[in-house]
Amino acid sequence: MYNQPANSIRIVILEKYILQRSGLRLLLASQSLLKVVGDTGNLDQALEVLEAQKPDIILLNSSFTSDPGMEIIPKLIKASEKARIIFITNTDDARTYVPAIQAGVLGLVFGTQAPEVLYKAIEKVHSGEVWIERSMFANIITGLVSANKLDDANPETARIAQLSNREREVIQLIGLGMKNQRIASQLSISETTVRHHLTSIFNKLGVSDRLELLVFAHEWGLVKTSEKSQNPNEPAEVFLFKPLKKGVEV
Repeated sequence: MYNQPANSIRIVILEKYILQRSGLRLLLASQSLLKVVGDTGNLDQALEVLEAQKPDIILLNSSFTSDPGMEIIPKLIKASEKARIIFITNTDDARTYVPAIQAGVLGLVFGTQAPEVLYKAIEKVHSGEVWIERSMFANIITGLVSANKLDDANPETARIAQLSNREREVIQLIGLGMKNQRIASQLSISETTVRHHLTSIFNKLGVSDRLELLVFAHEWGLVKTSEKSQNPNEPAEVFLFKPLKKGVEV
């Protein structure tokens, strides 16, 4: 067996069925930077493996749990706090994966997709980004809005009123999927200034990352949905900022 690179991405596979776990192991073994350090179909064993191995990525298949509220996810995160979770789903039913997003999943991949999609998702999520398929994104926004919308709109109206014109422009560009560098170029400002605007926006609107900002912005009409047709198999990469975690760009 060859030696894994020092910067390899350490992965634990959580999948109910042995055959599927074996298949995932073989697929990931073909990639020099990916290293499977454990796999199991049992929750108690999973927690033990996570605590012992402290992986970078957890591949959680929807078959692993029948819990619709995804209460398993906080347990997985607690067992290995630095690990980021990618949820592999075999259904396009939003009721399966919206609770996973709410619980802390940072990547979503269809089980019917090519291995290259999974490799890319692992790379992006490991680097601090979120990987969400475009075909899932509309359902996720709708589901999160339904779950989070408050009866009284006045607090949200007051928060929105605090936004400057420049901050509204930044939100519009984020709604178009732009990263900080491109936003800076578009507005003729520095990336540092973009980050300052984002920090101010998060504080004013009471959101903690880009995904929550997108949900809030769509809910309250701060961004317009693009009419441009898109390839449903092309992933939408949403970049998050979580103040309590290091290494993630605002």
